[in-house]
Amino acid sequence: MNLYPLQFEPILKERIWGGEKLKTVLNKSITSSITGESWELSAVKDDVSVVANGESKGKALTDLIETNPNEILGTAVYQKFGKDFPLLFKYLDAKQDLSIQVHPNDALAQKRHNSFGKTEMWYIMQADKDARIIVGFKEDSNAKEYVQNLEDKTLLSILDTVEVKQGDVFFLETGTVHAIGAGLVVAEIQQTSDITYRLYDFDRVDASGNTRELHIDLALDAINYNKVDTFKAYTLNTNESNTIVDCKYFTTNSIPLDGSIAINKTGETFTVYMCIEGDFNVTANNQKYLFKKGDTVLIPAGLKSYEVSGKASLLEIYIS
Repeated sequence: MNLYPLQFEPILKERIWGGEKLKTVLNKSITSSITGESWELSAVKDDVSVVANGESKGKALTDLIETNPNEILGTAVYQKFGKDFPLLFKYLDAKQDLSIQVHPNDALAQKRHNSFGKTEMWYIMQADKDARIIVGFKEDSNAKEYVQNLEDKTLLSILDTVEVKQGDVFFLETGTVHAIGAGLVVAEIQQTSDITYRLYDFDRVDASGNTRELHIDLALDAINYNKVDTFKAYTLNTNESNTIVDCKYFTTNSIPLDGSIAINKTGETFTVYMCIEGDFNVTANNQKYLFKKGDTVLIPAGLKSYEVSGKASLLEIYIS
């Protein structure tokens, strides 16, 4: 297989809370005024990404992995996860508040859904004035207090609400009750999972007058009732990989790019770049590939030497 930087067709998702910023901010070709998500790189069943560029154009990510697991995933990732692509990359546009929700851990997700859990992180790409998120409880709580407030419709009174701005990062371990608030565009990096337990949806109804399903009982033993610290501070040294999150599921670095960086890898893991701002090039095997804000790029693990250049803000993600 000829290895080169792979870009994929966005998988666009309409959501009751979605808007049009994926087009106006990130230049996605949306056709709906309620587009909430662009799945950039996915191996979730029935939502598998398809290559958009180069000689592998039209091929599914899972097919590339099936025939070239070490070259795409990396030797260490393949050894750990087999031929499962372990991460899911998204951009989200929250015109309205998302539902309050929680994700189960690996053990619970495996037992109930034969799935990974869903540890995730958010990078705030754009924030309207006074935009907020919900992350965890204000103080340590318990199941009894949580259920009582849920029944009394006072759940918001015990949850921690945080005002956010562009560039803020939040790391959400499984069990953290959370919601993205209105007025935000977010880059989301997460384990490959689509398991969400919805706790409260502000009594909204869809176009047919139906409320969305809640998963209150399933969530009870999935929730971490302790107060958590989710905000991640990080440095911004130009032309360096500045660590933001380093966990067993993924490592995410920020690269303020102004010039060029030579990259040399070991072949143990794939690398993904999400372009948060600006434009950048990847030069590999004497060919130059141009990418822009809103693009997500998979560097196959077998492509061990390449150069990134330009003036851009990048998120660099891999598994360490």
